[in-house]
Amino acid sequence: METNNWFKDAIVYHILIDRFAGYDKSRNWKKPQFMGGNLSGVSDRLTYLQDLGINTIWLSPVFRNTSYHGYHITNFFATDPNFGTEQEFSDLIRKAHYLNIRVLLDFVPNHCSRKHPFFAEALHNPGSQYRKWFYFNKSDNTYKCFLHHRDLPKINLDYPPARDHITGAAKHWLSLGVDGFRLDHAIGPSHTFWKYFRTEVNLARPEAILIGEAWLEGIHWNMLKTIQVRHKYLRWLFRIDPWEIQQEYIDDFDGVLDFFFRHRITEYIAWKDDPGIYEQKLRSVLLDHYKKFPAGYHLPSFIENHDMNRFLFDAGQNRDKLKTALKLQFSLPQPPILYYGTETGLSHEQPVSHTIRFSDVQARKPMPWENLDHEMIDYCKGLIAERKKRGLR
Repeated sequence: METNNWFKDAIVYHILIDRFAGYDKSRNWKKPQFMGGNLSGVSDRLTYLQDLGINTIWLSPVFRNTSYHGYHITNFFATDPNFGTEQEFSDLIRKAHYLNIRVLLDFVPNHCSRKHPFFAEALHNPGSQYRKWFYFNKSDNTYKCFLHHRDLPKINLDYPPARDHITGAAKHWLSLGVDGFRLDHAIGPSHTFWKYFRTEVNLARPEAILIGEAWLEGIHWNMLKTIQVRHKYLRWLFRIDPWEIQQEYIDDFDGVLDFFFRHRITEYIAWKDDPGIYEQKLRSVLLDHYKKFPAGYHLPSFIENHDMNRFLFDAGQNRDKLKTALKLQFSLPQPPILYYGTETGLSHEQPVSHTIRFSDVQARKPMPWENLDHEMIDYCKGLIAERKKRGLR
């Protein structure tokens, strides 16, 4: 029987499909709109990723949805026409596997779009079979949502029909060859759901990997009712170390994205005038951090993603700091993640901030295929080759 031990050697490349390849260059990337990036475009660039040394790609959600980033889902079983067909998705997976590249899919079980037909029916018909699929307040027809986002109703994943629908969707994508999932907003569903989900995924595809997004930053008191972590009110009141949340999912997933790493590398390298002074201290802090987790539990590292400032922005556009951060990241015993464009020094001029509407587009610039920084790409290629040579894990 195959196992998911393969992930310990993963070198992951995180792709936002709409902005990676195949997009329409005439469209304004600063607007939160579809630019036309698609699955065929990703397929066409797989040899570029193979040459870089990537052996795993993490795709943003491919499901039918109402937003360019893929997180406002209206059908968990279908690809969005803006990204391509299910056949094109299958072709992408087959080509990736032929090139010895695994495929992780961003999966979003906690919530759906307000325009999802099941929710639309439940909202307007209290007698609908889908009413129990969501968390409605009987007195005024309001409902729980993803944190404070009213256009993203929260799914009642402890209700068996809803649970099985979402789990069935995951198994559908596994049947097409997906090698695992990055699980969005892991703190939203209950541990009971996650244990059921993991059992079903393991039965469907034993080698599939499950990596959760578990973090508590930015959670306000009125949002606590929408999440299902242990002792959440005590955590909030007494400001319990937010990094402990990564330990809460040891029994649910194969690992979690390492937000602790991301914050420390920003603090010790991006924000320091002379980061070399702190490099050894940072390494020591991170190795102590890893000791808090059992052997085999993955903490994939990242220095940036689609929801936050690019590292270069935080580093004042200092490319030497970016190189220092990447060198450290690829020397550590956890799977590294490269967000698309990191290897060519992609950055921005305006900050990503929850106080600035749609500012997250700054971290989602189109991949600059016609203006690549080959010196930086070669640097990343060297780091990856050296990591593989050492067999670091």
